[in-house]
Amino acid sequence: MIKNSPITPFVFRGNFYHIKRDDLLHKDFNGNKARKFYYFLKNDFPNVKRVVSFGSNQSNAMYSLSVLAKIKGWEFIYYTNHIPKLLKQNPQGNYLKALKNGMKIVELNKHNEEIRAFVNSLKDKDTLVIEEGGRIKEAEYGIKLLAEEINEYALRNNLKVFLPSGTGTTAYFLAKHLDVEVITVPVIGNGDYLKKQFEWLGGGKIPTIIEPLKKYHFAKPYRHFWDLFIELKKHGIEFDLVYDMVAWECILHYDIKNLLFIHQGNMSNSSMILRYQYKFFKK
Repeated sequence: MIKNSPITPFVFRGNFYHIKRDDLLHKDFNGNKARKFYYFLKNDFPNVKRVVSFGSNQSNAMYSLSVLAKIKGWEFIYYTNHIPKLLKQNPQGNYLKALKNGMKIVELNKHNEEIRAFVNSLKDKDTLVIEEGGRIKEAEYGIKLLAEEINEYALRNNLKVFLPSGTGTTAYFLAKHLDVEVITVPVIGNGDYLKKQFEWLGGGKIPTIIEPLKKYHFAKPYRHFWDLFIELKKHGIEFDLVYDMVAWECILHYDIKNLLFIHQGNMSNSSMILRYQYKFFKK
């Protein structure tokens, strides 16, 4: 199901970039979440009847797990601490797509470590529990394949690898298996948060971390990100409004060249575009 995704040239503001198009892996199961969950897709789990996870109500991992569960014939139960009334009344984006795949979503009045501890307590021989955002050591299986696909290319062209991070799982395992520098920018939390995630995953060799230009609220619409999104799209590739705009702002501000940018797919743009239009363009 996962085949070597293409690397395409991309010229933007007079600079040349290489884009690893993991958004093109598969129409339903693509990007870094497909890489993270590839271990579970590829292997058999005869005792597993359901998969359980937790996180935000528009999570990319949530949607990808709904696809995985549908393929494997598993029940999928997802816990979140809040579903806005408007979203319940007008389902959209990853929330809607995951529901169509059979997801059962449960609101739970718990936060952070409380919700994590609760979900992990559900683990048994029939139940596979996946950490929020796919922060799991099994993710190494699929991300190592990604590293193998790009290592020789990056070395031959003297490139650094760049990608934005949520939990930092993809960046961490890429750094472990690549022979070139991996650079990442935290979109959730900051550099200290990422370092803690890297330590949890095993420590050792870690990516180079650069901080965002300012502290942004995760997934909040910012007008300058919309302008950058439109400008990038006009040059031929649609990037993710939540993660990639923070990354491209850093690339441009720090004038980082000789880059292989990992397009991690799983875009939540359908719901984000509506939010941008409502905030900035409603009449």
